[in-house]
Amino acid sequence: MDTSSTGSDDSLGTTYGNTTTEAPIYGFPTSTWDDATWTLTSAFIIFTMQSGFGLLESGSVSQKNEVNIMVKNAVDVLFGGISYWMFGYGLCFGVSKGSNSFVGVGYFFVDADMDDETLGHLFAHFFFQASFATTATTIVSGSLAERTKLEAYIVFSFLNTLVYCFPARWFWAETGWLKSMGAVDIAGAGAVHLVGGVTGLVSTLMLKPRIGRFDADSSDVKNMGSPTNAILGMFMLWWGWLGFNCGSTYGITDYRWEFAARSAVATITSSVAGGTTGILLSYISKRRKFDVSYIINGVLGALVSVTAFCALCRPYEGIIIGAVGALIACCGSVLMEKLKIDDPVGVFPVHGMSAIWSMLAVGVFGRIDTEGNLIRHDGLLSGGGFKLLGIQALGCVAICAWSASCSFILLKFLDITIGLRMSKHEEILGADLTEHSIRGSYDRRTGILRDEQGNLVCVVNKFGDDNYFKELKEIVKQLHFGGSAIDNDVSEYCYGRRKSALGFTRSVSLRRSSRLSRQMSGSRHRHPKSKSHDDTAEDVLSPEDVVLENVHASIKEEIFTIDGILRDNDQLVTEDISINQNALNRNDSIGRSNGSNDSGVGM
Repeated sequence: MDTSSTGSDDSLGTTYGNTTTEAPIYGFPTSTWDDATWTLTSAFIIFTMQSGFGLLESGSVSQKNEVNIMVKNAVDVLFGGISYWMFGYGLCFGVSKGSNSFVGVGYFFVDADMDDETLGHLFAHFFFQASFATTATTIVSGSLAERTKLEAYIVFSFLNTLVYCFPARWFWAETGWLKSMGAVDIAGAGAVHLVGGVTGLVSTLMLKPRIGRFDADSSDVKNMGSPTNAILGMFMLWWGWLGFNCGSTYGITDYRWEFAARSAVATITSSVAGGTTGILLSYISKRRKFDVSYIINGVLGALVSVTAFCALCRPYEGIIIGAVGALIACCGSVLMEKLKIDDPVGVFPVHGMSAIWSMLAVGVFGRIDTEGNLIRHDGLLSGGGFKLLGIQALGCVAICAWSASCSFILLKFLDITIGLRMSKHEEILGADLTEHSIRGSYDRRTGILRDEQGNLVCVVNKFGDDNYFKELKEIVKQLHFGGSAIDNDVSEYCYGRRKSALGFTRSVSLRRSSRLSRQMSGSRHRHPKSKSHDDTAEDVLSPEDVVLENVHASIKEEIFTIDGILRDNDQLVTEDISINQNALNRNDSIGRSNGSNDSGVGM
């Protein structure tokens, strides 16, 4: 939205006798303290959207990557925030010598003197815009999910500010070339969502699909890890979007409070129309089933669609815009899957395609605004012809071209230097385990994989064939307690409930020893059809039992030592389980003799 210096009081100029000093030029709005307070409060709400994006994305990916995607959302604020403070805000809104309609100069390393009367206005505007900048990067994290190195993503979060800040200047700085032409983007449909959506498309095309995503049996990759988390994330984004759109009025004094109120109503009407459309579309196309992804994409697609026009949008226009946006988002996700483009959370359909519709909707429904001068041309339905629609379309083309080219160069540089994609075996193991040691640990140097208790699970062969990696997937399912595959010695499992990293419980299978330890030790967890312990003359580790490829001699010695410890511990555990089982049997017999049933109710 317009961030010029109009609306200020004595900051516009000072009169001394018959001489009036020239008003200083600022790159941020200067008005009253309550306007700055409104802007700050809206920014606080917008920052809660980071939690919403994190929950939505973690719920949409597999459980072995849910912590990693939350960490990446934190990285967006950490490294994207620091780069926006260092140079991003200056490139967006700088007004010093060298600034032009394409790029700004000034306000680098944002700061102001304590006695500067514009301090509050500058800091409030910077904070609000920083929330927009970090959101543009967070959008991209969904398209990179489950297969991107965290090291590369950290650098990307820092540098992606360069992709965002130029379109932001074109639309929102007083001298931006698109703004000068009359282009309209009130709350960031183009500058935030289209930038993020196009960057996400480029990234997912460069990374290529996740392992097994489009195989015949891709349920493990395709299914949501936690639909509950995803829906909760949608609600948090919905809440944050009200701050996103209403806060873009940059105040509530004069006419601005009317714009804020209209933004709120337009946001709600558009989102409810989008959610309703998603539900109906799912009910019709999914044979009377209510697909969670359709509901989420319908609501979010509608929210993106109304963003460019929110402050001047009438309620019925919001209904139309939201319904069309939901159709675009839901159908776009189906199209991406048909084209075998792996976009884990639908970044491009929801944020890219819907944002294009949002920009064009201004050209269709727009009308001249005489109060805030937000729109200078009538739209198609208001008798203005195709002029405004053409300007909006030009803005979309410019953003797509800029975002695609810059993001490709940035990602290609990272791919050559650091490497973007995780190795195949690490992708199968999951980023939670390999990068954060969640539910186990993995040593990249030796390939040793351990469970949460430190027990040796296996030594990962980084160069295994397809059959090997299929077996590794089954191990990972059980290691993360998220898989449905149970091996033959299912009787050796005990079932319980376990809380996920985000606090929700789920069914799990708990076992006393790992797969490799059973393979290494003949005295542990034998299949009923296998030889008994008495039939085994010697129970020692041999190459026939486990093949340790590319493992240093010292590591092999450590494995043999661990195996011996596991043998001793297993004997103690087996005796302890036997004693406890006998005690339970005795208690059960006593309880039944006293006339009680299993539920504790007297017979």
